[in-house]
Amino acid sequence: MRFASLGSGSKGNATVIDSGKSRVLIDCGFNRKHTRIRLQELSLELSDIDAILVSHEHSDHAKGVTLVCESIDKPFYATYGTARSAGWLDHPLWQCIDSHEKFQINDLSIQTVVVPHDSQEPVQFVVSSERFKVGVLSDLGSLTPYVIDAYQNCHGLLLEANHDLQLLQQGSYPPALKRRVAGDFGHLNNQQAADLLSRLLWPGIQHVLASHISDKNNQLELVQKEFAHVLKCDWKDVDAAIQGESTGWRALK
Repeated sequence: MRFASLGSGSKGNATVIDSGKSRVLIDCGFNRKHTRIRLQELSLELSDIDAILVSHEHSDHAKGVTLVCESIDKPFYATYGTARSAGWLDHPLWQCIDSHEKFQINDLSIQTVVVPHDSQEPVQFVVSSERFKVGVLSDLGSLTPYVIDAYQNCHGLLLEANHDLQLLQQGSYPPALKRRVAGDFGHLNNQQAADLLSRLLWPGIQHVLASHISDKNNQLELVQKEFAHVLKCDWKDVDAAIQGESTGWRALK
């Protein structure tokens, strides 16, 4: 099993997970052209994707979903609330998912995880093959026991570290937007992400990538130093998914 981020941040998010038999995209916040280019950097084509899993309707996660799926005639999976908000209820390729249940795409088991975020019925995803489990977690403003439990024992983890509280408060965002980002239904700050990471560490974890790092309210080095305390490594060795390019494959063995 292997996974890669096609890009992560406020301008677009997508993660591909490949079991060897099946390939799914989690979110598609890029247009079709850029999604194709970033997949080709990983030696994949759009037609290699079996489905897209949509966490919520915000454009940085959902912008390219219908364009990509229509071009390859493959389904996309989203909750009813997400589909209603995005205007997808009548779309023939939409598959409705229960926000509390597992479902199957070929050999991949998909666990939806309800998260606190300011959208309509948002979820995140834990994807499992027979041997491995990859968790993708972003766009939540607070930690819940349910989330902490759902992401236990992941072999691969992409974890949001969206903002530094001090940089957010000193930044140019209007006060209402600052409150939204830092609120319980906004995004995880660096310290919250590091706290969660400390709760998710176990001997089987192989790859941890910080993700959804704000280019206005955060700095990669700040994230790396917070994660390094938890991972007990040099901060320069902390892995991250960034906005401008794919990460390349991270293989699980």
